[in-house]
Amino acid sequence: MTVVTTGPVAGLLAALGDAVVTDSDTMIAYTRDQSLLSPSGHPIAVVRARTTDHVVTTLKTAHRYGIPVVTRGAGTGLAGGANAIDGCIVLSTEKLDRILTIDQQSRTATVEPGVINGDLAAAAAERGLWYVPDPGSRAVSTIGGNLATNAGGACCAKYGVTGDHVARIKAVLADGRIIHTGAATRKNVAGLNLTQLLVGSEGTLAVIVEATMRLRRPPARTATVVAAFAEPVQAVDAVMAIQEVADPSLVELMDRTTVSAVNDMTHMGLDQTAGALLLIQCDGDAAEQEARRSADACRAAATELYVSADPAEGHALMQARSVALTALERRGSTLLDDLAVPVPRLPHMLDAITRIADHHHLLIGTFGHAADGNLHPTIVFDAADPDATERAHQAFDEMVAGCLALGGSITGEHGVGDLKRRYLEPMIGSVERSLMAEVKAAFDPTGILNPGRAI
Repeated sequence: MTVVTTGPVAGLLAALGDAVVTDSDTMIAYTRDQSLLSPSGHPIAVVRARTTDHVVTTLKTAHRYGIPVVTRGAGTGLAGGANAIDGCIVLSTEKLDRILTIDQQSRTATVEPGVINGDLAAAAAERGLWYVPDPGSRAVSTIGGNLATNAGGACCAKYGVTGDHVARIKAVLADGRIIHTGAATRKNVAGLNLTQLLVGSEGTLAVIVEATMRLRRPPARTATVVAAFAEPVQAVDAVMAIQEVADPSLVELMDRTTVSAVNDMTHMGLDQTAGALLLIQCDGDAAEQEARRSADACRAAATELYVSADPAEGHALMQARSVALTALERRGSTLLDDLAVPVPRLPHMLDAITRIADHHHLLIGTFGHAADGNLHPTIVFDAADPDATERAHQAFDEMVAGCLALGGSITGEHGVGDLKRRYLEPMIGSVERSLMAEVKAAFDPTGILNPGRAI
């Protein structure tokens, strides 16, 4: 047990009581996210905020003493953006977990940042509504974390990312002032769009304490297509052909390595000889017609083709993609990448990944959202072997470089965090990065919010 009698931690304990954790053993659980190869430090305290006042008090104290603050949701991030920094305060929003209102008429839900994505989706569904953003971590990740990274998911190509579904944000600045951004109206062009500036800022500008998210009517029907191809390039050609005749809600791709890992774990009977598998889902009144057109677009090159209009069967088929990362993790330590390229350049990126894997003698399983060019090549290696770890890092660097050479983005949905910060300037430019630094300085003049991360 750590006992503190003076200084900022003593002040927090006096003001917030048992919301403050100083026990080193307990704090360990709050020191890092899922990016296990990103560095993490030792906080001086963890504040498990239960109210907006707790957040305000924490930030005022940190501002007064010049202490870094790392805001953390569920810790499901994949870029080290929520890892503790030596001497920081970790500000956890996990207990700010209330769904405040669901307005069926305006189709909005106002929530605290610790609400789990899947819980909001379930609550909306009980009222006949649909919360769309569906990151792979939706069962465990929070709305606050989704907003902080502008999380995506399988249905982004048709419905957009988290930032496309937020109407208003309430946040606390580094000095404890509270701000409100956006509007509940469908149209709003008053002033600069501070809402979208906060989305994706990874805790570097302010701490989100409340958000109003937009809901939709759920689709009336869904239909699913599964297509196997001998080579990944044929699968990408099919994706391009599908886009000419249909507007699927998702088009997911898995390469041979990933299919094999999923099959080993689930025994689903997937075609392990296929070079790539596409899982396609269409929704809306014309779901079945669009699924048939999608299947026809795959037919010329597909080695196997299956179409189903049964929602339960479609959900079961989609589980193959949902467990892709888990299946690869069963084969060793993983270093998960998040790259986005223009869809026509997907074959070049996939070829580059294969060459990099062969050159470094590594297993790399690739899956992702083919409809928007967002891939997740996952390096599987032995983290206890220094040589394997070094080769994994080299492969990671080369994949990012290959993505940039194809005009892509270093991250499509996981964020920059600590893991990818060194790649940011090569992608966006030095002048642009200096502008971002000036924006941060306007929100956080003393630089205490998640310093050294994201921008």
